[in-house]
Amino acid sequence: MMKFGLFILRMRGILLKESFQILRDPSSIALALVMPIVLLFIFGYGVTLDANDVPIAVVADDHSTQSTDLIKRFELSENFTVVPVLTTAQGEQLLAESKVDGIIHIQDNFTEKLQSGNTAPVQLIINGVDANRTRVIQGYAQAILGEWSSIRISRGDDTASSAVTINQRVWFNEAVESRNFMVPGLITLIMTLTGILLTSLVIAREWERGTMEAMLVTPLRRIDILLGKIIPYYILGMGGMGLSVGFAIVVFKVPFRGSITVLFLLSSLFMLASLGFGLLLSATIRNQFVAAQISIITGFLPAVFLTGLIFDLESTPQAIQIISLLVPAHYFISISHTLFMAGDIWSVLLPNGLVLAAMSLIFIAVAYKKITKRLEG
Repeated sequence: MMKFGLFILRMRGILLKESFQILRDPSSIALALVMPIVLLFIFGYGVTLDANDVPIAVVADDHSTQSTDLIKRFELSENFTVVPVLTTAQGEQLLAESKVDGIIHIQDNFTEKLQSGNTAPVQLIINGVDANRTRVIQGYAQAILGEWSSIRISRGDDTASSAVTINQRVWFNEAVESRNFMVPGLITLIMTLTGILLTSLVIAREWERGTMEAMLVTPLRRIDILLGKIIPYYILGMGGMGLSVGFAIVVFKVPFRGSITVLFLLSSLFMLASLGFGLLLSATIRNQFVAAQISIITGFLPAVFLTGLIFDLESTPQAIQIISLLVPAHYFISISHTLFMAGDIWSVLLPNGLVLAAMSLIFIAVAYKKITKRLEG
């Protein structure tokens, strides 16, 4: 009982010290609470995988009602801005000058082929410099053509019929907005950056300022130092996470279909893994500048490039996919996307949560080993 009381006194002392340190250092509060909101607004509004208002030239050699109706479909779409031109040569000139991103060419025998029941091809020419944008534009154009054809078939108009018709339905992201995919992933990046940076400096700062020597002569044990460094920054980091989730739901209107309790528990595991990794760096390096640089290189950049948020990991070499399994954010990206867009799918949440639990234990255990009460380390 006495030992437990002494433990409480030691923890009270070091937690008060760390709390005062955070209050005296506005950068920690800004990093945990202000930066997440700034990043959400920058990435949420500034980064999108959608292609809206794409300028596209339309060449109509056929001026029938059918071709006009098809052109109107493109004009009414929010994805395209139609630029009428008289000839294909004019469209190609605009495409070469990057004034349009594509050309829709409706040939002069378009109506004749429709009325004869044959397939009436529509030529689509796209600027292929950006391959990803090209595929998005191609998909939008094909969707408009498919919708136009389906409407004609339902009205009984002359058009080519097919033995197979596709009745498509999009699950989980019915609006097909990249923001619903990006924002939950951004929460993962924010938690990675804040979690690792917050603790990658704490012990290194103590060594640089000379306050670590004073702590070494106190009755504090290694476990006391470890908990004293993790608990305050865990609370601060989870506060930033809660703020980010609130903004995602209220401001960005991202649907959330899972359980808040499950999100809190699993995000706690991820935050502990990030804090443990940052604390390990800080205890090992003992230099704030170097620790910050290494935390970005080994923590934040892999969370950007090796999690599937920006790039499809299934399209990368097998070696890269294996390396990505070592990144904690890889697992929380899957968790956040599932909770936001699908709900409590335990076949996805449980395996990823167990991996994060194992990673948090490993990082914190190694950080504990690296924390020393000797000047020579």
